[in-house]
Amino acid sequence: MASKTQLLNVLSQHQGREQGISAKRLAEQLGVPPRRLRHYVSAAREEGVAICGKPASGYFMPVTAEELNESTAFLEHRARKSLLLASRMKHVALPTLLGQLFLNQA
Repeated sequence: MASKTQLLNVLSQHQGREQGISAKRLAEQLGVPPRRLRHYVSAAREEGVAICGKPASGYFMPVTAEELNESTAFLEHRARKSLLLASRMKHVALPTLLGQLFLNQA
C-alpha cells in the first residue's frame, strides 16, 4: 500500500499544470483507491505541502505563484460553497453559522 511519501515522489514528476495527472491515474499508480488518495493529498496539504489540482488539470506540484493561487482559490470557493450548503440545511444565515463554528472551537 502506498504512503504519503510515495504520493509526493510521484507528484514530483508532475511539475506544473500542464503535467497534471488525473486522480484516477494517480490512484492506480499508487495502488490505492481514490478515497485513500484524497486522504494522502489532504494530509500533505494540512502539513503545508502545496499540491495543486482541479478536475480539469489533475494533481500537480505548482511551479508558479499563479498556479498556487488558482488552486487555493478553487479550494476556498469549494469551502465557501460547502459552508453555504450547511447554513441552508440548518436554516441559519452563513455569518451566524460562521460565528457558531468560531465559538465551537473554544
